[in-house]
Amino acid sequence: MRAAGHRVAIWIVLSLLFNLLVWKIRGPDKALEFLTGYVIEYSLSVDNIFVFVLIFAYFRVPPMAQHRALVWGILGALVMRGVMIVLGVALVDRFDFILYFFGAFLLVSAWRMFFVKQETQDFGRSWIMRCCLGAFPITPEFHGEHFKARVNDRWMLTPLALALIVIDVMDLVFAVDSIPAVFAITRDPFIVYTSNICAILGLRSLYFLLVKLIDRFIYLKSGLAIVLAFVGAKMVTRDFLNIPTPISLAVVIAVLATTIAVSMAATRREAGQRDSTP
Repeated sequence: MRAAGHRVAIWIVLSLLFNLLVWKIRGPDKALEFLTGYVIEYSLSVDNIFVFVLIFAYFRVPPMAQHRALVWGILGALVMRGVMIVLGVALVDRFDFILYFFGAFLLVSAWRMFFVKQETQDFGRSWIMRCCLGAFPITPEFHGEHFKARVNDRWMLTPLALALIVIDVMDLVFAVDSIPAVFAITRDPFIVYTSNICAILGLRSLYFLLVKLIDRFIYLKSGLAIVLAFVGAKMVTRDFLNIPTPISLAVVIAVLATTIAVSMAATRREAGQRDSTP
């Protein structure tokens, strides 16, 4: 966790240095938009981590193999999100009213995250798994950190490859929420994509930092739901209620800091008892 913490700090510092570069080249307004988009994307990426934990547990991925799966999963996410952002920008430029649909969609997502109890996902019965099982030969055994292996003179996908495919598909699902959220801050495709890149590049290190603390963030989903609701409301009411970017940034940071602090305080006693158990 200490090494992961150092890497998380490095990625955050690099992102802030890039933010400073945006400030120098494109001015303080664009820099503030980038910072706000980055904070939103980085906070929503924590929701990805909850699902990554479930995916690795379901496929029983060894710890060392998790590193490789996350690296390739992040690379795939960068490409897929780039395509989604290009399409999103084109839609918004051509049909301005679509921002209202984005805002309404975020409000619905926030309501579901806050009020609807999430059922445990059975990845083995998902449509993507059915497609993979029908399209590729698959070996039930891991072969180190390889995504494919030659078994009985036949190339087969390993469970690590299946975990990678599910990770990329789930990230695509989460991107449907997170990318429209940044459109509430800016329509600049450069800012939208770079804020996504900086958030995603630090996701691997953040996973290994939080994987053992994930049970302590009991109210974080509620905080993320509030962030989505705020951003969705900002998009829906943009014609008659202009919320400046500095206020948006302050609200997002305040909500996340409060929910994290309350979560850590509420679970401190249980964590202490768990640590003291031999």
